[in-house]
Amino acid sequence: MSTVRADDREGGVRLLTLDRPPANALDERLLADLAAALAAAAADAAVRAVVLTGAGAFFSGGFDLSAPRRDETAARRLRALYRDAHLRLFTLPKPTVAMVAGHAIAGGLVLVLACDYRLGLDADYRIGLNEVAIGASYPKVAFEIVRLRLTHARAGELLLGAALYPATEAVRLGVVDELLPADRLETTVLRRAARLGAFPREAYAHTKAALGAEAVARVEAETEEEAARAAAVWTAPESRAARAVQREKLGRGR
Repeated sequence: MSTVRADDREGGVRLLTLDRPPANALDERLLADLAAALAAAAADAAVRAVVLTGAGAFFSGGFDLSAPRRDETAARRLRALYRDAHLRLFTLPKPTVAMVAGHAIAGGLVLVLACDYRLGLDADYRIGLNEVAIGASYPKVAFEIVRLRLTHARAGELLLGAALYPATEAVRLGVVDELLPADRLETTVLRRAARLGAFPREAYAHTKAALGAEAVARVEAETEEEAARAAAVWTAPESRAARAVQREKLGRGR
C-alpha cells in the first residue's frame, strides 16, 4: 500500500496526501512513493494542478530518526531518493499548492516550501527547520529550495536559529501565504489550485522553470565530494549525540 494517497478533485486538481503514521516521516518508501505519484501527475494530461498535504496531525516531521542506522550504500540511496523526489516536486511543470494543516518540521517544511503556493491552517501546530539543532546537514536540493523561497533574513532565522515556531508565525516567516480557519482551508486550497491549473499550461510551465532554473542548476552541479562533505556532518560525534537526545525525546512522546 502506498504511503502517498492520490485523489482527483474538480477542476483537474489531484490531491496527494502523505500517509505514513504517526508523523509522515521521510524514509525510502515514502520518498519513492512521492516521486512516483508526482511522475504520474506530470504524465496525466487530465491533471492540471497538484495539492500536497499530510494525513493526521503532521504534514511531515522530516527524516525518520527512529530508522536503524544505514550503511554508506543505503545512505547514498536515501540521498538519491530525497533528491529525486524533491526535484520532481520543485520542477513539476504544473501548479503545486501545499495545504499545511499540521506540524511541518525539518524535511517536512522543505516539502512545503518546494510547492509554488502555500496555505496553512490557523491552528495549534509547529513549523521549523531544526536540522542544525539535531546535527543534520541540508541536502543541496533542500538548501536551494529554502534559499529560493525565503528572504535571506528569514532563511537565516530558520536555518541557523533551528527553532520550532507556532503556526501563527508562518506568514511572517514566509512559509505560507495565508492562514485560514478549518472550515475554509480545503475549499480555498482546491479553488486556488484549480484557478492556477486553468492557466495555459505551457505558459505556466515555462515561467515556473525559469524561476527555478538557477537553483536547479546548482543542485545538478553538486559534486560527489560536496555531497560527501554534507553527509559527513551527520556522523560527527556532536551530531550523533544531538540526535540521540532527540530520539530519547521522541520516545518519551510516544
